[in-house]
Amino acid sequence: MYKKILCVDDDPITLMLCKKVIQKCEFSETIEIANNGEDALAYLESFSQKGITPTTDLPELLFLDLNMPVMGGWEFLDIITERRYNEIFPQLKVIVLSSTIDPKDIEKSKSYPMVLDFLSKPITREMLEELKNNNT
Repeated sequence: MYKKILCVDDDPITLMLCKKVIQKCEFSETIEIANNGEDALAYLESFSQKGITPTTDLPELLFLDLNMPVMGGWEFLDIITERRYNEIFPQLKVIVLSSTIDPKDIEKSKSYPMVLDFLSKPITREMLEELKNNNT
């Protein structure tokens, strides 16, 4: 079980479904949400500004939508890569959770070191079980 995850999506129904499935599967103790990449970035920046200690309760996994207003998933991934967030948050891994099925998007996601997988919406119990099994 993850201690904390962050779900980033602009659709409130997707966020609600994501939260319910995660809770039902006991996949994470805490589920935080952000409505777009900018909100997610601000959330992560708040940790780096406070100072990170071994007891800081950082998210370990981030479910990220690609197509969002304000700041989409690709822009978010570019910024956290550029700012070397993998060094600040080495435990943070990203699962792209998108409605797109474009093979180019799947390939592009593999170019980001923090991206573990690319999954199609909606999130399901089976997806979470597979993630648990592959990342334990």
